[in-house]
Amino acid sequence: VVGMTEPKHVAIVGGGIAGLACAYYLQKKAQAEERPISYTLLEAGGRLGGKIETDASDGFVIEGGPDSFISQKPWARELCLELGLGDRLIGTNDVKRKTYVVFRDQLRALPDGVMLIIPTRFLPFALSPLISPLGKLRMAMDLVIPRRRGADDESLSSFITRRLGREALEKIAEPLMAGIYVADPYRLSLRSTFPRFLDMEQQYGSLIRGMLHQKRMRRRMSSGHQPLPLFMTLRGGLEELVRTLASRLTGDIRLGCKVQSVLRTGTRYRLQLDGDQVLDADGVLMCADAAGLVRPLAPEVGRELDRIRYLSTATVSLVFDRSQVRHPLDGFGFVVPKTEGCRLMAATIVSTKFPGRAPDGKVLLRAFVGGYHNEALVELPDPELVGLVRGELGRLLGVEGEPERVRVYRWRHANAQYDVGHTDLVHRIEARSATKLPGVFYAGGAYRGVGIPDCIHQGEQAAGHCLAYLAGGYPKWHVPSSVSSRQ
Repeated sequence: VVGMTEPKHVAIVGGGIAGLACAYYLQKKAQAEERPISYTLLEAGGRLGGKIETDASDGFVIEGGPDSFISQKPWARELCLELGLGDRLIGTNDVKRKTYVVFRDQLRALPDGVMLIIPTRFLPFALSPLISPLGKLRMAMDLVIPRRRGADDESLSSFITRRLGREALEKIAEPLMAGIYVADPYRLSLRSTFPRFLDMEQQYGSLIRGMLHQKRMRRRMSSGHQPLPLFMTLRGGLEELVRTLASRLTGDIRLGCKVQSVLRTGTRYRLQLDGDQVLDADGVLMCADAAGLVRPLAPEVGRELDRIRYLSTATVSLVFDRSQVRHPLDGFGFVVPKTEGCRLMAATIVSTKFPGRAPDGKVLLRAFVGGYHNEALVELPDPELVGLVRGELGRLLGVEGEPERVRVYRWRHANAQYDVGHTDLVHRIEARSATKLPGVFYAGGAYRGVGIPDCIHQGEQAAGHCLAYLAGGYPKWHVPSSVSSRQ
């Protein structure tokens, strides 16, 4: 790698959490290595943060998009600590850590000890009315079913049905995974979303044995100190992270600035912006939907990017007085199997899940609609959408009367779908871009993980790759498209 002498400029397209992470780590790494790097972050909308949007007012903290991040993936928590937000981090209210599943129009508690679909405690599972006796027997057969030969990707439905049976898929796996990935289990790539399950099958020959082993290991590792909560957030909402991160950036940040097209000019790129503006860059970090910008430059890369599907969702948050809700509110919320008649995907009892989300005596509920369940609901007018949600919550939680406060957020074509073969698809996009579009890199929820930690990690990696390229080398991550790799 040859040290840089000429100043270089990088364009970052997209101001969501991945784009902000790209800017932060590009700035940090360039300063540490004393490299003359500048950057411009271009966001088409009027605000930074992408799907992270918080309404914090009058004692309520209402999230429009994600409400937390998983602590087992360290990158979000580590960034919060680095930014001085450690004292703002909070975990879930695990005293009431319970998840319900809608079953025959009633809420049934997921048995204690079920971890990521897999039962790890015998008695609560055996006594649960959620799964039939034959369904429980079929799930227990995971202990004797041989491991699968071969390493080809498969769908979540194929894997869960093979290991645990159809009832486990329909009543547990499908609604839980839909809540995370907003995805059809018959199309969802297991390798791209839960490679851990594949590893358990290969290493232990059984998901149950593998999860029990990991549970024992976590208990030993946490002996003598308090383990981190599985899910964490910030006291004032996740937009605290966005604001703090943006405040540390010293580059050129342009809101309301859409990239119309990208052209190659020798070894550089020229970005055509709104209002006949142009921006020349030595490298481009794509942190938004890139297919339309890439297609004219490299049709084969554009075609691969077009293969990533997107679905629309909406969240509807409602506030009620505690006296208006009959349910004991002793859990984090419920998920909905597609086989049920309910038109929601899931709902969170936010005021139970996290402390400080609503004033005393108030209940904050958040419902999720759309996705592969019923995407058309996202386009309903606000009064109809709120009425639909209000009716379902009334039926399932015993909510009565009108809400005191309502917030509706729509996320159109914003949920990337990790279909079977997604990991290999991302490898091909990166490998072909390395040849056809040198200096263009990708980060965000469409590629290697949809969660906040994944997007932050991808932003850091993309910044490092771009710096390596600008220094005269090329990132070592380049993998030929013929190579299949487990994530």
